[in-house]
Amino acid sequence: MLEGGGFAKRRAGARRFRIEILNFLKGLHGGSHPRCRGSWGHQRALHVAGGQSIVTGMAGRYANALFELALEAKALDGVMSELDAFAGLLDESADLRRLVGSPVFSAGEQGRALAAVLERAEITGLTANFLGLVARNRRLFAVGEMIDAYRTILAAHRGETTAEVASAEALDDDEMKALKAAIKQAMGTDVVIAAKVDESLIGGLIVKVGSRQIDTSLRGKLNNLRIALKEVG
Repeated sequence: MLEGGGFAKRRAGARRFRIEILNFLKGLHGGSHPRCRGSWGHQRALHVAGGQSIVTGMAGRYANALFELALEAKALDGVMSELDAFAGLLDESADLRRLVGSPVFSAGEQGRALAAVLERAEITGLTANFLGLVARNRRLFAVGEMIDAYRTILAAHRGETTAEVASAEALDDDEMKALKAAIKQAMGTDVVIAAKVDESLIGGLIVKVGSRQIDTSLRGKLNNLRIALKEVG
């Protein structure tokens, strides 16, 4: 009975995920989803005319510098893998997020604690040096944006598109493959998935590509319901 119940639960979860994929595709093609905004941008090259980067702002400048160094060192994939590993540590550890985001810690305190974290995670070389520089410059609070920007630059360099996906629970391999295939089918280009867990979503997904966002999360639906009730009232 337990095995049968577990199987039924997995089937129900898979069905819900397929429905969300279908809703996502409808939003891509028709733009009728209430949470859809903007238009899909195709990032076709690392730099546009005049040498300007496809990412801007402080985080973009750091990411561009790292990319240029990684490109020269032929370490693009290795740096991305280590940045992903560090992003995973941030998702898992509230203490690490506090260390990164709180202005209470001095640059020295952040640097020493960060060095210990990187050593345990076996993040070394260019990536470790980069994160150490970010800490010394008191910019660790923006490290998540820097990682996202590096991922965007790398995807553009490869002729791919980056999709940022937030879910209430970690997606398994089959769900990741289904989501990637759905976005690729809709956009006609290879896709890199940048996934993270946001338990506040309660359920469902938020998918963002370029300036367009599709929110199928339960939190988003509840917010829409609250807005609708206020308008009725």
